[in-house]
Amino acid sequence: MSPSHPRPGRPAYDSRYLRRIFDRRAATFDEVAFLTREIAERMRERLEYIKVNPASVLDMGCGPGDDLPNLRERFPEAPVFGTDLSLAMLERARAHDAGDTSWRRFLPASIGRALGARGPRFAQADFAELPFAREAFELLWSNLALHWHPRPDLVFGEWQRVLKVNGLLMFSTLGPDTLKELRGAWAEVEAAHGVPTRPHVIDFVDMHDLGDMLVENGFEIPVMDQETLTVTYKTPEKLLADVRRWGAYPFNRTFSVREIHEDHEGDPPEGLASRRLNRALVDALEARRLKDGPNAGTIALTFEIIYGHAWKAVPRTTAEGHGIVRIEDIGRGGPTRNR
Repeated sequence: MSPSHPRPGRPAYDSRYLRRIFDRRAATFDEVAFLTREIAERMRERLEYIKVNPASVLDMGCGPGDDLPNLRERFPEAPVFGTDLSLAMLERARAHDAGDTSWRRFLPASIGRALGARGPRFAQADFAELPFAREAFELLWSNLALHWHPRPDLVFGEWQRVLKVNGLLMFSTLGPDTLKELRGAWAEVEAAHGVPTRPHVIDFVDMHDLGDMLVENGFEIPVMDQETLTVTYKTPEKLLADVRRWGAYPFNRTFSVREIHEDHEGDPPEGLASRRLNRALVDALEARRLKDGPNAGTIALTFEIIYGHAWKAVPRTTAEGHGIVRIEDIGRGGPTRNR
Protein backbone atom coordinates (compact mmCIF):
# COMPACT_ATOMS: atom_id res chain seq x y z
CA MET A 1 0.00 0.00 0.00
CA SER A 2 1.43 3.36 -0.98
CA PRO A 3 1.34 5.87 1.88
CA SER A 4 0.54 8.60 -0.63
CA HIS A 5 -3.04 7.35 -0.72
CA PRO A 6 -5.67 7.04 2.03
CA ARG A 7 -5.64 3.77 3.96
CA PRO A 8 -8.49 1.39 3.02
CA GLY A 9 -11.54 2.03 5.16
CA ARG A 10 -10.41 5.47 6.24
CA PRO A 11 -13.37 7.88 6.31
CA ALA A 12 -13.70 11.08 4.37
CA TYR A 13 -12.18 13.84 6.47
CA ASP A 14 -14.59 16.41 7.88
CA SER A 15 -12.53 18.90 9.86
CA ARG A 16 -15.62 20.81 10.99
CA TYR A 17 -17.12 17.70 12.56
CA LEU A 18 -13.82 16.78 14.20
CA ARG A 19 -13.51 20.32 15.55
CA ARG A 20 -16.96 20.11 17.13
CA ILE A 21 -16.05 16.81 18.79
CA PHE A 22 -12.96 18.34 20.39
CA ASP A 23 -14.76 21.56 21.30
CA ARG A 24 -17.27 19.51 23.30
CA ARG A 25 -14.51 17.44 24.85
CA ALA A 26 -12.35 20.37 25.96
CA ALA A 27 -14.14 21.00 29.27
CA THR A 28 -13.63 17.43 30.51
CA PHE A 29 -10.31 16.61 28.86
CA ASP A 30 -8.42 16.84 32.15
CA GLU A 31 -10.17 13.64 33.23
CA VAL A 32 -8.26 11.65 30.57
CA ALA A 33 -5.18 13.87 30.19
CA PHE A 34 -3.12 11.51 32.36
CA LEU A 35 -2.15 9.60 29.22
CA THR A 36 -0.91 12.60 27.23
CA ARG A 37 0.97 13.91 30.25
CA GLU A 38 2.70 10.58 30.78
CA ILE A 39 3.70 10.37 27.11
CA ALA A 40 4.90 13.99 27.14
CA GLU A 41 7.29 13.09 29.97
CA ARG A 42 8.60 10.12 27.99
CA MET A 43 9.08 12.33 24.94
CA ARG A 44 11.02 14.84 27.03
CA GLU A 45 13.31 12.05 28.22
CA ARG A 46 14.02 11.13 24.59
CA LEU A 47 14.65 14.76 23.74
CA GLU A 48 17.42 14.93 26.35
CA TYR A 49 19.56 12.69 24.15
CA ILE A 50 19.22 14.95 21.10
CA LYS A 51 21.38 18.05 20.71
CA VAL A 52 19.05 20.77 19.51
CA ASN A 53 18.78 24.47 20.33
CA PRO A 54 15.86 25.80 18.27
CA ALA A 55 15.14 29.47 17.74
CA SER A 56 11.40 28.77 17.43
CA VAL A 57 9.12 25.91 18.52
CA LEU A 58 5.65 24.80 17.43
CA ASP A 59 3.45 22.45 19.48
CA MET A 60 1.08 20.85 16.97
CA GLY A 61 -2.14 19.63 18.51
CA CYS A 62 -1.35 21.47 21.73
CA GLY A 63 -4.84 20.84 23.14
CA PRO A 64 -5.26 22.60 26.51
CA GLY A 65 -1.58 23.58 26.51
CA ASP A 66 -0.19 21.12 29.03
CA ASP A 67 3.13 20.71 27.17
CA LEU A 68 3.82 24.42 26.63
CA PRO A 69 5.35 25.25 30.05
CA ASN A 70 7.82 22.38 29.77
CA LEU A 71 8.79 23.34 26.23
CA ARG A 72 9.45 26.89 27.44
CA GLU A 73 11.51 25.58 30.33
CA ARG A 74 13.53 23.32 28.01
CA PHE A 75 14.09 26.12 25.44
CA PRO A 76 13.90 29.38 27.43
CA GLU A 77 15.13 31.60 24.61
CA ALA A 78 12.79 30.23 21.94
CA PRO A 79 9.26 31.57 21.44
CA VAL A 80 6.83 28.65 21.67
CA PHE A 81 3.73 28.57 19.49
CA GLY A 82 0.72 26.26 19.75
CA THR A 83 -1.81 25.15 17.18
CA ASP A 84 -4.93 23.01 17.44
CA LEU A 85 -8.05 22.36 15.41
CA SER A 86 -10.31 23.05 18.40
CA LEU A 87 -10.96 26.64 19.44
CA ALA A 88 -12.23 25.50 22.83
CA MET A 89 -8.95 23.66 23.45
CA LEU A 90 -6.98 26.76 22.44
CA GLU A 91 -9.02 28.92 24.79
CA ARG A 92 -8.04 26.59 27.61
CA ALA A 93 -4.41 26.74 26.45
CA ARG A 94 -4.46 30.54 26.52
CA ALA A 95 -5.97 30.54 30.02
CA HIS A 96 -3.45 27.94 31.12
CA ASP A 97 -0.60 30.01 29.78
CA ALA A 98 -1.80 33.32 31.25
CA GLY A 99 -1.44 31.96 34.76
CA ASP A 100 2.32 31.47 34.54
CA THR A 101 4.56 34.34 33.46
CA SER A 102 7.48 33.69 35.80
CA TRP A 103 9.43 32.20 32.89
CA ARG A 104 9.69 35.67 31.31
CA ARG A 105 12.37 36.84 33.72
CA PHE A 106 14.77 34.35 32.14
CA LEU A 107 14.32 35.77 28.62
CA PRO A 108 16.52 38.42 27.00
CA ALA A 109 14.71 41.74 26.84
CA SER A 110 14.57 41.65 23.04
CA ILE A 111 12.76 38.28 23.03
CA GLY A 112 10.39 39.42 25.77
CA ARG A 113 9.41 42.42 23.65
CA ALA A 114 8.96 40.20 20.60
CA LEU A 115 6.63 37.88 22.48
CA GLY A 116 4.44 40.74 23.69
CA ALA A 117 1.98 40.33 26.52
CA ARG A 118 0.44 37.03 25.49
CA GLY A 119 3.47 34.76 25.63
CA PRO A 120 3.29 31.91 23.09
CA ARG A 121 1.13 32.51 20.05
CA PHE A 122 -1.81 30.26 19.22
CA ALA A 123 -3.42 29.42 15.90
CA GLN A 124 -6.51 27.38 15.09
CA ALA A 125 -5.64 25.18 12.13
CA ASP A 126 -5.81 21.80 10.45
CA PHE A 127 -2.54 19.85 10.66
CA ALA A 128 -2.38 19.66 6.88
CA GLU A 129 -3.04 23.40 6.35
CA LEU A 130 -0.92 25.35 8.79
CA PRO A 131 -1.11 29.19 8.67
CA PHE A 132 2.67 29.62 8.95
CA ALA A 133 5.36 30.62 6.49
CA ARG A 134 7.72 28.11 4.95
CA GLU A 135 10.59 27.17 7.30
CA ALA A 136 9.11 29.15 10.20
CA PHE A 137 10.21 26.74 12.97
CA GLU A 138 13.28 24.78 14.01
CA LEU A 139 11.48 22.30 16.26
CA LEU A 140 8.06 20.73 15.69
CA TRP A 141 6.55 18.87 18.66
CA SER A 142 3.35 16.81 18.57
CA ASN A 143 2.12 14.68 21.46
CA LEU A 144 -0.59 12.06 20.77
CA ALA A 145 -2.34 14.12 18.10
CA LEU A 146 -1.32 12.81 14.67
CA HIS A 147 -3.71 9.83 14.75
CA TRP A 148 -6.74 12.16 14.66
CA HIS A 149 -5.98 13.03 11.03
CA PRO A 150 -6.85 10.39 8.40
CA ARG A 151 -4.09 11.55 6.01
CA PRO A 152 -0.77 11.54 7.89
CA ASP A 153 1.06 11.60 4.56
CA LEU A 154 -0.42 15.05 3.87
CA VAL A 155 0.31 16.14 7.43
CA PHE A 156 3.98 15.19 7.15
CA GLY A 157 4.24 17.15 3.92
CA GLU A 158 2.86 20.26 5.60
CA TRP A 159 5.04 19.80 8.67
CA GLN A 160 8.05 19.50 6.40
CA ARG A 161 7.06 22.79 4.74
CA VAL A 162 7.03 24.85 7.96
CA LEU A 163 10.20 23.24 9.36
CA LYS A 164 13.60 24.74 8.61
CA VAL A 165 16.24 22.64 6.89
CA ASN A 166 18.03 20.54 9.53
CA GLY A 167 15.15 21.26 11.92
CA LEU A 168 13.77 18.50 14.14
CA LEU A 169 10.33 16.90 14.13
CA MET A 170 9.43 14.98 17.29
CA PHE A 171 6.07 13.29 17.74
CA SER A 172 4.09 10.53 19.40
CA THR A 173 0.95 8.85 18.12
CA LEU A 174 -1.16 5.74 18.66
CA GLY A 175 -0.49 2.46 16.84
CA PRO A 176 -2.73 -0.38 15.56
CA ASP A 177 -2.96 -2.34 18.84
CA THR A 178 -4.56 0.62 20.60
CA LEU A 179 -8.01 -0.17 22.05
CA LYS A 180 -7.84 -3.73 20.75
CA GLU A 181 -10.01 -4.95 23.66
CA LEU A 182 -12.79 -2.56 22.68
CA ARG A 183 -12.48 -3.51 19.03
CA GLY A 184 -12.77 -7.19 19.95
CA ALA A 185 -15.76 -6.62 22.22
CA TRP A 186 -17.61 -4.78 19.47
CA ALA A 187 -16.84 -7.58 16.99
CA GLU A 188 -18.39 -10.11 19.39
CA VAL A 189 -21.50 -7.99 19.86
CA GLU A 190 -22.00 -7.47 16.14
CA ALA A 191 -21.53 -11.17 15.37
CA ALA A 192 -23.88 -12.29 18.16
CA HIS A 193 -26.65 -9.90 17.12
CA GLY A 194 -26.28 -10.23 13.36
CA VAL A 195 -25.65 -6.55 12.72
CA PRO A 196 -23.27 -5.19 10.06
CA THR A 197 -19.68 -4.65 11.12
CA ARG A 198 -18.85 -0.97 11.51
CA PRO A 199 -15.63 0.77 12.58
CA HIS A 200 -15.65 1.80 16.23
CA VAL A 201 -12.06 2.95 16.67
CA ILE A 202 -9.63 4.82 14.46
CA ASP A 203 -7.72 2.80 11.87
CA PHE A 204 -4.40 3.55 13.55
CA VAL A 205 -1.36 3.63 11.24
CA ASP A 206 1.53 1.17 11.62
CA MET A 207 4.92 2.46 12.78
CA HIS A 208 6.71 1.28 9.62
CA ASP A 209 4.19 3.04 7.37
CA LEU A 210 4.77 6.27 9.30
CA GLY A 211 8.53 5.91 8.83
CA ASP A 212 8.05 5.46 5.08
CA MET A 213 5.84 8.55 4.96
CA LEU A 214 8.50 10.62 6.71
CA VAL A 215 11.13 9.70 4.12
CA GLU A 216 8.75 10.28 1.21
CA ASN A 217 8.00 13.76 2.56
CA GLY A 218 11.57 14.99 2.80
CA PHE A 219 12.68 13.88 6.28
CA GLU A 220 15.91 12.01 6.93
CA ILE A 221 17.28 9.72 9.62
CA PRO A 222 13.84 8.82 11.00
CA VAL A 223 14.04 7.06 14.34
CA MET A 224 10.89 5.11 15.24
CA ASP A 225 10.11 2.98 18.27
CA GLN A 226 7.06 1.84 20.15
CA GLU A 227 5.90 0.57 23.51
CA THR A 228 2.67 -0.83 24.86
CA LEU A 229 0.92 0.68 27.87
CA THR A 230 -2.05 -0.83 29.64
CA VAL A 231 -4.67 1.14 31.54
CA THR A 232 -6.94 -0.91 33.82
CA TYR A 233 -10.52 -0.12 34.80
CA LYS A 234 -12.78 -1.27 37.59
CA THR A 235 -15.94 -1.01 35.46
CA PRO A 236 -16.81 -1.16 31.76
CA GLU A 237 -18.78 2.07 32.14
CA LYS A 238 -15.69 3.99 33.25
CA LEU A 239 -13.66 2.50 30.39
CA LEU A 240 -16.25 3.54 27.82
CA ALA A 241 -16.56 7.02 29.33
CA ASP A 242 -12.82 7.56 28.97
CA VAL A 243 -12.82 6.22 25.42
CA ARG A 244 -15.54 8.73 24.50
CA ARG A 245 -13.47 11.56 25.96
CA TRP A 246 -10.41 10.41 24.03
CA GLY A 247 -12.50 10.07 20.88
CA ALA A 248 -12.18 6.49 19.70
CA TYR A 249 -13.85 7.27 16.40
CA PRO A 250 -14.09 11.04 15.81
CA PHE A 251 -14.97 10.93 12.11
CA ASN A 252 -18.38 11.79 10.75
CA ARG A 253 -21.00 9.16 10.03
CA THR A 254 -24.65 9.27 8.98
CA PHE A 255 -26.99 9.55 11.96
CA SER A 256 -30.72 9.86 12.25
CA VAL A 257 -32.05 13.08 13.78
CA ARG A 258 -33.10 11.11 16.87
CA GLU A 259 -29.60 9.73 17.39
CA ILE A 260 -27.92 13.08 16.93
CA HIS A 261 -29.90 14.36 19.91
CA GLU A 262 -29.46 11.21 21.99
CA ASP A 263 -25.74 10.68 21.40
CA HIS A 264 -23.83 13.93 21.90
CA GLU A 265 -20.42 12.26 21.71
CA GLY A 266 -21.06 10.95 18.20
CA ASP A 267 -21.03 7.24 19.02
CA PRO A 268 -22.21 4.51 18.64
CA PRO A 269 -23.38 4.39 14.99
CA GLU A 270 -26.90 4.10 13.67
CA GLY A 271 -28.41 0.67 14.39
CA LEU A 272 -26.10 0.08 17.38
CA ALA A 273 -27.34 2.80 19.70
CA SER A 274 -30.00 0.72 21.41
CA ARG A 275 -29.75 -0.11 25.07
CA ARG A 276 -29.76 -3.80 24.19
CA LEU A 277 -26.58 -3.60 22.15
CA ASN A 278 -24.87 -1.29 24.59
CA ARG A 279 -25.68 -3.72 27.38
CA ALA A 280 -24.19 -6.49 25.28
CA LEU A 281 -21.03 -4.41 24.84
CA VAL A 282 -20.77 -3.92 28.60
CA ASP A 283 -21.19 -7.68 29.09
CA ALA A 284 -18.48 -8.41 26.51
CA LEU A 285 -16.09 -6.11 28.37
CA GLU A 286 -17.04 -7.68 31.71
CA ALA A 287 -16.03 -11.06 30.29
CA ARG A 288 -12.56 -9.65 29.66
CA ARG A 289 -11.75 -9.03 33.33
CA LEU A 290 -8.23 -10.17 34.15
CA LYS A 291 -8.17 -13.40 36.12
CA ASP A 292 -4.54 -13.43 37.27
CA GLY A 293 -1.74 -11.12 38.31
CA PRO A 294 -1.64 -7.90 40.33
CA ASN A 295 -4.50 -6.38 38.29
CA ALA A 296 -6.83 -9.37 38.59
CA GLY A 297 -10.46 -8.36 38.50
CA THR A 298 -9.91 -5.26 36.37
CA ILE A 299 -10.52 -4.68 32.66
CA ALA A 300 -7.44 -3.87 30.59
CA LEU A 301 -7.29 -1.36 27.77
CA THR A 302 -4.19 -1.36 25.54
CA PHE A 303 -2.43 1.65 24.07
CA GLU A 304 0.34 1.14 21.52
CA ILE A 305 2.47 4.28 21.68
CA ILE A 306 4.60 5.12 18.66
CA TYR A 307 7.45 7.61 19.04
CA GLY A 308 9.21 9.21 16.11
CA HIS A 309 11.72 11.89 15.36
CA ALA A 310 13.39 12.95 12.14
CA TRP A 311 15.29 15.86 10.63
CA LYS A 312 14.24 17.91 7.65
CA ALA A 313 16.57 16.88 4.87
CA VAL A 314 18.65 19.31 2.86
CA PRO A 315 17.01 19.69 -0.58
CA ARG A 316 18.63 17.47 -3.22
CA THR A 317 17.23 19.37 -6.20
CA THR A 318 16.37 22.96 -7.08
CA ALA A 319 12.85 24.08 -7.97
CA GLU A 320 13.85 23.57 -11.62
CA GLY A 321 14.88 19.96 -10.94
CA HIS A 322 18.66 20.47 -10.96
CA GLY A 323 20.65 18.34 -8.52
CA ILE A 324 22.30 20.00 -5.51
CA VAL A 325 25.64 18.76 -4.17
CA ARG A 326 26.93 20.33 -0.98
CA ILE A 327 30.67 20.99 -0.77
CA GLU A 328 30.93 19.11 2.50
CA ASP A 329 29.41 16.01 0.84
CA ILE A 330 31.98 15.79 -1.97
CA GLY A 331 34.05 12.65 -1.51
CA ARG A 332 31.62 11.19 1.01
CA GLY A 333 28.78 8.76 0.59
CA GLY A 334 26.23 11.41 1.46
CA PRO A 335 25.15 13.72 4.26
CA THR A 336 25.50 12.45 7.81
CA ARG A 337 24.42 13.74 11.18
CA ASN A 338 26.02 13.31 14.58
CA ARG A 339 23.41 12.48 17.15
